[in-house]
Amino acid sequence: MNFPVFLITPPFTQLNTPYPATAYLKGFLNTRQIKSFQADLGIEVTVALFSKQGLTNLFEEVNNNTSVFSENARRIIFLKDDYINTIDAVILFLQGKNTMLAHLIGKRDFLPEASRFAQLDDLKWAFGTMGTQDKAKHLATMYLEDLSDMITECVDAHFGFSRYAEKLGRSANSFDELYALLQKEYTYIDKILIAILQKRMEEIDPSLVAISVPFPGNLYTSLRCGQWIKQHYPGVKVAMGGGFANTELRSLSDARVFEFYDFITLDDGEAPVENLLHFLEGKKNMDQLKRTFILVNGQVTYINNTACTDYKQGQVGTPDYSDLLLDKYISAIEVINPMHSLWSDGRWNKLTMAHGCYWGKCTFCDISLDYIKLYELITAQLLCDRMEELIAQTGQNAFHFVDEAAPPATMRALSIEIIRRKLTVTWWANIRFEKSFTRDLCLLLKAAGCIAVSGGLEVASDRLLELIQKGITVAQVARVNKHFSDAGIMVHAYLMYGFPTQTAQETIDSLEMVRQLFEVGILQSAFWHQFTMTAHSPVGLNPGKYKVKKLTEAIGTFANNDIEHSDPTGADHPAFSFGLKKSLLNYMHGSCFDYALQKWFDFKVPKTTVPPDYIINALSEEAFIISKPTAKIIWLGNKPSVVNFTKSKKGNHWQMSELTFQNRKGFISIKVSEQQGAWLATILDKLSVHQNKTYTIQEVKQSYEAAGLDDFELFWDNKPVNGLHQFGLLQL
Repeated sequence: MNFPVFLITPPFTQLNTPYPATAYLKGFLNTRQIKSFQADLGIEVTVALFSKQGLTNLFEEVNNNTSVFSENARRIIFLKDDYINTIDAVILFLQGKNTMLAHLIGKRDFLPEASRFAQLDDLKWAFGTMGTQDKAKHLATMYLEDLSDMITECVDAHFGFSRYAEKLGRSANSFDELYALLQKEYTYIDKILIAILQKRMEEIDPSLVAISVPFPGNLYTSLRCGQWIKQHYPGVKVAMGGGFANTELRSLSDARVFEFYDFITLDDGEAPVENLLHFLEGKKNMDQLKRTFILVNGQVTYINNTACTDYKQGQVGTPDYSDLLLDKYISAIEVINPMHSLWSDGRWNKLTMAHGCYWGKCTFCDISLDYIKLYELITAQLLCDRMEELIAQTGQNAFHFVDEAAPPATMRALSIEIIRRKLTVTWWANIRFEKSFTRDLCLLLKAAGCIAVSGGLEVASDRLLELIQKGITVAQVARVNKHFSDAGIMVHAYLMYGFPTQTAQETIDSLEMVRQLFEVGILQSAFWHQFTMTAHSPVGLNPGKYKVKKLTEAIGTFANNDIEHSDPTGADHPAFSFGLKKSLLNYMHGSCFDYALQKWFDFKVPKTTVPPDYIINALSEEAFIISKPTAKIIWLGNKPSVVNFTKSKKGNHWQMSELTFQNRKGFISIKVSEQQGAWLATILDKLSVHQNKTYTIQEVKQSYEAAGLDDFELFWDNKPVNGLHQFGLLQL
């Protein structure tokens, strides 16, 4: 078979779901009637390595002189038969094809255990008595991690499940180290990779191989792929693009890189790849290439035909996951962090609600680059169309929206569209913790299948949040988190320490804020990371404004993004790392809330200045929101049953109605006057989410008054009507 374009994701990214870049490009190429084939070589290498034959070969590769290895590696080698005889069953289990094995794994006497099992978290806390599958996935993951440790020590020092040779690619200002390594003989993992690549090239017979490199951990293997293709298929051109190139290679000048690739493209890949194909076919000249590095007379040359515009999001097509081995991906639970487990467990179809970021102001972020700066929405109708196409194509109805920050208005419109189409989907998204996420919006998102959100709280300090230009306050985050949590949507917070000028006091105060958020139950998952200065962020572009000094400049000939810096006015940021992470692990366990913050650190830290009831007070002070006349009212619930009756008291009689509302969890009955009951039943039918017209609160009020009824606000904003939000009466 002949495909003009072969799209590759090199090892390794996620093991549970394909990285979406090639699927996006294939979907676009479909709209241009250009045939392509895609492969995730990461999962193909993984299932080849972790198989009965793969482990048999692996243990044969290990030097018999085990005295040079650690005690842990010697134990794994000694138990090689136990690993070889269990590996196929474990991989099938992690692929969802052998689920009953969970009971055997959970007994802790089926799998061989090495050092990773000594680090196990409290399994009873993490999975309870009913989490048999998740507990077994975690144990099986530790079993694979033990094998990974042995591979790293005995066979290939660069091995890692999702970040092969990552350190070599992370901000490598010089190409020297990578280039020297690529002149050496293949590693054991290289041999497996190249054998698979060779077979694929023979089958596909492409004229262009486009390699997507999203992360530093994919760089080395992408170079190995390019090197082999150029040696054995000199007539085939090799292009590289993806997130790594977009952030790290914008000032590339080392000509040696083009011994491995013919072209490197930046930013959105659709127009550059199409122009590249036309150039190779002789339909366009070199100067018509789009955002492409190419070697011209031995010099790295960047060509960007600005007359060629990028495609709109409505024109790029639906991501196409065909060709990928969707049944081979494995669900692993490496760390017992609720959001990280969600990330690595199960198959997620990945989509975006918009291109770029609608906020685009955070000073630590690469907001000067097009993938952030150029913001363009996708309509809810088109998003839902794409979701339905992907469900039909993949058989999976789970979605991860990978936006920089999903727009609340689009999330609202998408949720309504999902409910109207009666789609059964599960999804989660990255967001900003902004005040648009009201109680009722969160209830709508939950009704449409949203199970989790992740967002940047960053440094939980109002001064630093303002310096970051995050546009939020800690109190606002707390209120938004409560809305999500009350709706049953899990909340994960990205936390940052070490932002310029952050003091030890602010670090401890931030930790106290996080402690309180967990203690009151409005934050379920979080992760601390240390601030990194990047070349394309406001901090990196203007460090003096943030009172930090660059120690290195992004002026290398290869990768340029991360910049070492000093923070003269700030704390010793790395010293806080262990204590912050240890405390967080305990808070996620729901424990140690009564510990003094000093106990997490082995050096003197200041006492917190945050009142112990700060978050509780912030939640109790939620402002009363006056309804805007233009606010939309929708009804998600079923039609109520209506029973009219006469109420008598002291010789007086009133005609009343009892309306009973049923949902999946229970029912509620409310009693109002017969006239109000008739009006309410009628208006709820008009407000139904399944109706084409939507009504504003002003229009609902006008309808109420037209029915001859008085005091709309007294009726609508008080019990029993204002309790109907629990059954689907929402103001958006």
